[in-house]
Amino acid sequence: MSNTLDALDISEPDEEVLLAAEAEEGLPVQPCAIAVLVSDHKQGGAIDEGSDRLVYELLQEIGFKVDGVVSVKSKKSEIRKVIETAVVGGVDLVVTVGGTGVGPRDKVPEATRAVIDQMVPGVAQAVRSSGQACGAVDACTSRGICGVSGSTVIVNLAPSRAAIRDGVSTIAPLVAHLIEELRKYSVQ
Repeated sequence: MSNTLDALDISEPDEEVLLAAEAEEGLPVQPCAIAVLVSDHKQGGAIDEGSDRLVYELLQEIGFKVDGVVSVKSKKSEIRKVIETAVVGGVDLVVTVGGTGVGPRDKVPEATRAVIDQMVPGVAQAVRSSGQACGAVDACTSRGICGVSGSTVIVNLAPSRAAIRDGVSTIAPLVAHLIEELRKYSVQ
């Protein structure tokens, strides 16, 4: 596993003071996300070059503080480990990219299912439907799932640039609603 943010040389402003001030004033705290890029190195990799930066920027555009973009091999145990680490770390959203096809090494839905407490099938259905409408065949035929583990929403996206762009756009309002619900019930 390697954190590709260092390689991207993306410098973020120190937001801890800002987030603490927002929390004190009762303003909503900016949700945090992590992206997990899954590639099959034996098959040359399914992730397009630049996908790490693309998913990072798209998550920022929809209002997330992106804590990292992590690359892992397409091994169920490695995928599960990084998702579990993100959940324990308290991120609001984990977006996986890749490993959602029908190939023998596409293990992301299985790794995700092993971590999820509650399935949210409507989000995955919306991603597939929207993917079909925009012509992202891999998004439409994806076996990707969505669910909640603890207070973290986990969404699987297909690896093409079109699937990533459309998928992040599609999940934005849906994930915002889920995070709001999770925060509302975790406060009580």
